[in-house]
Amino acid sequence: MREDMMKAIARREEVVSGVRQVLIEGLGVRRAPDEIDPDAPLFGTGLGLDSVDAVELVVGLEAKFGVHFAQGYMHRRLLRTVGTLADAVIAVLDAPRGPDAA
Repeated sequence: MREDMMKAIARREEVVSGVRQVLIEGLGVRRAPDEIDPDAPLFGTGLGLDSVDAVELVVGLEAKFGVHFAQGYMHRRLLRTVGTLADAVIAVLDAPRGPDAA
């Protein structure tokens, strides 16, 4: 496997781990980190989160990763699973910043 691919996979696993940590420590999800499947739904029959939890989750992710999600960025599609949240965090971390950012 190419080195850049291995780095991308390791980075995503690190972010997934951080999302799990926010869920457990910040929202009180009573599961071990390895019991939280990255593809399991966060709401409903998945982890059972609600709309208040969604707000707390976004705030927790911003604090954990030092990112800021623009208003309206975190919509339903991105709040579906741990994996989609990890992808959203990575997208914000990789977004151009500064005066030249679009």
